[in-house]
Amino acid sequence: MTGTSAQPQQGAHRSAEEIGTTPHGPRPLPGLGDQRAAAELAVTDTVLGNGLRLLAVRKSNVPMVELRVHIPFGGTDPMHSARAEVLAESMLTGTARRDRVAIDTDLALIGSELNAVVGPEYLSLSGSALAEGLPTLLDVLADVLTGATYAEAEVARERDRLTERLAVARTQPRVIAREALQRKRFGDHPATREVPEAADVAAVTAEDVRALHGAGVLPSGSVMVLVGDIDPDTVVADVERALGGWDARASASRIEPVPRVSGADIRLVSRPGAVQSQIRLSAQAVPRTDERYAALQLANLAYGGYFSSRLVENIREDKGYTYSAHSGFDFTGDSATLVVDADTASEVTAAALLETRYELGRLGLVPPTEQEADAVRQYAIGSLLIGTASQTGLANQLVALADAGLGADWLTAHPGRLADTSAEDIAEAAIEFFAPSRFTGVVVGDPETVRRGLTALGGVTVDEQG
Repeated sequence: MTGTSAQPQQGAHRSAEEIGTTPHGPRPLPGLGDQRAAAELAVTDTVLGNGLRLLAVRKSNVPMVELRVHIPFGGTDPMHSARAEVLAESMLTGTARRDRVAIDTDLALIGSELNAVVGPEYLSLSGSALAEGLPTLLDVLADVLTGATYAEAEVARERDRLTERLAVARTQPRVIAREALQRKRFGDHPATREVPEAADVAAVTAEDVRALHGAGVLPSGSVMVLVGDIDPDTVVADVERALGGWDARASASRIEPVPRVSGADIRLVSRPGAVQSQIRLSAQAVPRTDERYAALQLANLAYGGYFSSRLVENIREDKGYTYSAHSGFDFTGDSATLVVDADTASEVTAAALLETRYELGRLGLVPPTEQEADAVRQYAIGSLLIGTASQTGLANQLVALADAGLGADWLTAHPGRLADTSAEDIAEAAIEFFAPSRFTGVVVGDPETVRRGLTALGGVTVDEQG
């Protein structure tokens, strides 16, 4: 063999550049396929006699059922968050009919699990089971809701474990940054008490928890979502029978409305010795019920809501200031806010903040192109359809919508709203909601390293106390 070929030999290694190139130029990307329509859902949406709203949806792709219960659980007492956390940790440890082992055994026999978590707004119970085991799951749930005993020993055990976890959690940079942002946005509003103080948790007694359960674990105003291999019509009677003993004259307690977020200087929160800084910015948005929400959702994707966004391309891919940058929404009650977050090395904190603000302004002044608009529409619609393709994803979406007073019809119609949103609509949302002057926020970092650059950048105040 005396010659060589310009083409790679069959089986030889080819680089990514070679794979993407033909003798006639770059290999063209295949076109995007037609977007599938959202599937029609068989839904029952009703309010039971005890005031509990029930959304039941048939999705029989697997013989399972997903259960979600959201109970409004707001409170203004400074100790509320600590008591609520201990309640959530210990409410599945025993009832008048079942001890911890019996609860776990009954659930295991139907391939089930049941968990409880709490936040400033809701006490949430979630579980799944084989569809044929739904009566048992509902029976255990009813037993917990109406008969949780909070035995002294069980509460003490869970309280001590929780105290240890919180002591560690409150040293984590992302927890510190989140709490600082909440206080910057909402002051001393109860919504800011997402992670209670370990000392407060240590002071909670079993009597405190029992009193909170009796006063706050109420059906009226709460929501249950069932998604799975069920008959949405007949399951209503099953839930009514199972939860017949869960009743109360009062309604569950919703958190008071949060203040609107206004543009203001960013606060530097001192964390001496930190090698990384946490940048957190926020601005007022509109809720899902607003006609501008679809355009705002797409504008957010273009800014920082997915990996191909402008913010990620700038401060991650181009400049390497951060491994992860993101923007998204916080929904609290009837309010919605935009949140931008990025963790950066301390020495590039001011540069990363500069570029983050720059991209906010550029989104309005140089709005997304038709190509960008097409990309974010496809991503938003595709993500929604993928996210609701499973029973778990659909249940999570529905309970979040139910918290806002919405239902399955909003979810079914939303892909159409996104598809109908034009590039001009996205541009309008960009200039209305992403102006840098609308944002406030915090930077958590080592003041000795980051103060000078941030002060030179401007619009930053220093909190020496952290």
